[in-house]
Amino acid sequence: MGPAMKIEDYGLIGDTQTAALVGLNGSIDWLCLPRFDSGACFAALLGDDRNGFWRIAPAETIVKTTRRYRPGTLILETDFETAQGAIRLTDFMPIRQRHPLVIRRVTGLRGKVALKMKLVVRFDYGTVRPWVTKTDHSLELRAGPDAVILRTPVATHGEGFSSVAEFTLTEGQSVPFALHWYPSHQEPPESRSIEDALAETETWWTDFAHTNTYRGEYAEAVLTSLLTLKALTYAPTGGIVAAVTTSLPEVIGGSRNWDYRFCWLRDAAFTLEALLSAGYREEAVAWGNWLLRAAGGDPASVQALYGPAGERRLTEVELPALSGYENSKPVRIGNAAFTQCQIDIYGEIVNALYQARSDGGVSPEYEVDAWSLQQKLVEFLAEHWQEDDNGIWEVRDGLRPYTYSKVMAWVAFDRTVQMAERYHLPCDTARWRAVRSQIKEDILAKGYNAAIGAFTQSYGSDIIDAAVLRIPLVGFLPATDPRMISTIAAVEKSLCHDGYVARYTAGTDQLEGTEGVFLPCSFWLVQNYALTGRRPEAVQLFERLLTLRNSLGLLSEEYSVRDRRQLGNYPQAFSHIALVNAAFTLAETETQTPQPGAAPCEPVQPLAT
Repeated sequence: MGPAMKIEDYGLIGDTQTAALVGLNGSIDWLCLPRFDSGACFAALLGDDRNGFWRIAPAETIVKTTRRYRPGTLILETDFETAQGAIRLTDFMPIRQRHPLVIRRVTGLRGKVALKMKLVVRFDYGTVRPWVTKTDHSLELRAGPDAVILRTPVATHGEGFSSVAEFTLTEGQSVPFALHWYPSHQEPPESRSIEDALAETETWWTDFAHTNTYRGEYAEAVLTSLLTLKALTYAPTGGIVAAVTTSLPEVIGGSRNWDYRFCWLRDAAFTLEALLSAGYREEAVAWGNWLLRAAGGDPASVQALYGPAGERRLTEVELPALSGYENSKPVRIGNAAFTQCQIDIYGEIVNALYQARSDGGVSPEYEVDAWSLQQKLVEFLAEHWQEDDNGIWEVRDGLRPYTYSKVMAWVAFDRTVQMAERYHLPCDTARWRAVRSQIKEDILAKGYNAAIGAFTQSYGSDIIDAAVLRIPLVGFLPATDPRMISTIAAVEKSLCHDGYVARYTAGTDQLEGTEGVFLPCSFWLVQNYALTGRRPEAVQLFERLLTLRNSLGLLSEEYSVRDRRQLGNYPQAFSHIALVNAAFTLAETETQTPQPGAAPCEPVQPLAT
């Protein structure tokens, strides 16, 4: 049996190199060390308690649980109330000095509460039991290349291949626990002052939060999303992972379970847009530098995704030792999409470079290299944009002429022309204008299906795909173009479920089972409503989407309208990016004149999840 908690029952803490998920019950059920994509030492999320966890909670019946982040931080505070009193569990990861560190501090709030700490470390995704060495105030646990040391003033003892501490707190008393990872062939890292680490961590996050320039009515939601995106950034390189988890299912009990602990160029480009909108130039520069290193010098070898440091080989394998989240098998690590052809990523990269240069997000020493890379990308794309690909959704049943991929090819040439003209950069502008025109004519002739009145998933298809909602967002056509108005109506009719948007018509991807509604696509519909003057519907849908967040403001990739729960890897960068960008679109279109006669997105039958 997997954990009883829903995906949204978890909170996030991290040090911008890895992250942990902390449950409502005080248990850390997922933590990969030392990086996002390393093996997990706590993997109960994808199995059960035998696969590793670290729980601190009252030993008696809990009558109420509340939690929050300290304002402007990822310092998580969980309050547990019992009949005898109340305690607060404070969880955080200090910004790394050398090795990752998880700190948990328990404080008595009132009364007298008995507590229990239970630690089960299982390296390599819950499969390797470590050798334990005990000293007066620490436990050292080693196996293979990994080691952790737990430091705490309370006494611990062994209990069935776990380490346990039992203690009691009264009001004002506090007990810390610090878990430090280090390479097993080295000496353990020195201990840190808990209070100093807490103060430094709070200052670091609040300094980041104060950079935020968004001043609209959804400030809390935007800031939480920006903090989440920062937590998903791999600080040493600037790469941005799509999520901190692998194999959280798109349908409970199903096999649509993928590893998202990698850096998708597409997601990173969308993240850059959100960060630049909110004033985060430093992060934009770091991402641009990461891109230049990851992409290398050969545009033909550009991948859709990379490891956090730019690794290219992300071989996908299954882990049969893990039963999967709520028995959703298989559990996968690695992602075979790194071998796919995805034409749209060239447009995403060029658009990101365009935005970065326009908003000061490219460091001066990299401007020449960035422009050189961009020229190589469009030179390659000029010869290959007409080819079929796997598309934005990374479908595994063959190549097709995806409409969205062609639109992003147009974006690549459009932004290159704009940059060359605006900054007087050397390139064959006349040629790129001609290719841009050729691509647009091709899309309008083949990507729009007049019989159903919509841009469709691929040329000659009648499948409705929410990816085409990005057409006005990238400037290919205005949202008020009659073809887009009818496309929006087709999305409403075919893909809306209880008002939320699915990626594409169910059953068209040749994969087993179905999936939930896709949260980024739903935010794209918000933007389309706003851009067509349908502001009341845009606001209504946006605020309904905000209600899907958990109490900490976190979102996964998808949502089941039948079961009323989040689905997919978590927290999902793509969802939080889309939230931020939709909030900025709502702010920018606040005074736009409503369009008469617009019909709302009608709720239809829920997805079968």
